[in-house]
Amino acid sequence: MASSYRPTAVALAALAVFAVLFLFGGSTGWWPPAEYEPAVGEVSRWCERVSSGLLREPVNTLGNLGFVVSGLAMFTIVARESREQTDTATKAANRFIGNQPVALAYASATVFLGPGSMLMHGSHTFFGAWVDNVSMIAYILIPWMLNVASMRQWNDRRLLMTYAAVLVTYAGAYWLFGSDLGIGMDLFGLSIALWIISETLYRFWSQAMRWLSGLVGFAVALTFGITPADMMSDVGNFWWVVLFWVPGALADSAPSAPRTYAPWFWVGMASFLLAFVIWTTGKADHAWCRPDSFVQAHAIWHLLTAVSTWSFFRFLRTERSTSH
Repeated sequence: MASSYRPTAVALAALAVFAVLFLFGGSTGWWPPAEYEPAVGEVSRWCERVSSGLLREPVNTLGNLGFVVSGLAMFTIVARESREQTDTATKAANRFIGNQPVALAYASATVFLGPGSMLMHGSHTFFGAWVDNVSMIAYILIPWMLNVASMRQWNDRRLLMTYAAVLVTYAGAYWLFGSDLGIGMDLFGLSIALWIISETLYRFWSQAMRWLSGLVGFAVALTFGITPADMMSDVGNFWWVVLFWVPGALADSAPSAPRTYAPWFWVGMASFLLAFVIWTTGKADHAWCRPDSFVQAHAIWHLLTAVSTWSFFRFLRTERSTSH
């Protein structure tokens, strides 16, 4: 049925509107850059030389098209399943089969990552940075909130309303107080930890694991170079580690829908970790920085993390309820 492709059409229309506004902004020279951005001709924070043309960082900006491709592929898949009238039992067994609200939210957030980051790298404005960060949070909230919702037995409505409330609160706090929200917290980094913590709980749920799961967050932090010693020596800046126990506190029942982790979860993790290693080299002060190259590490980070979004989409579709 044609209506099954309506969400896909809405996504394409939103992208078309963004493209027109983006081209207009670029053709008029954008507006004053954020105070922390370098001048035209200098090397940007993400290594690429700042251009006076349509895009301040052309290669890094265009690398975000990977998210758009990934998200639109998701929209197409779930639309096809709805057109084929996937049976009710299959849909009930997995929120990522067909045009279901959570699947559409995930696909939308993936697509949003593209324009969000393009606006930041393309314009170098505070508004662009704000949209970029909101898009990252829009994506990263979904996996761990979905896990908590499954172990809390929330329906789609409650999950999405909670998700929207957190996202809107973050957007407002970032606009008013900056990236640390005025409370010294990096919600994106914290959410990565909450995802792995909640995924560990999802896989190995038990009453004991609920209270041990917060320790997983320290392992995640260590992966990104933050040691427990760092945290202990600067409690004021790392106070948010207490939030590592939020999934365990909320996850009061075992999930009824096991997932298959190989290969897609591991492909997603591998591509993200490889992307992170490459990301560390894509900075202006790194020895490998080549600001005038057509190959930019930060653009590769975008493309590999787009692969991760697709891989995790495929992974989440493996969930099957044991009650059906």
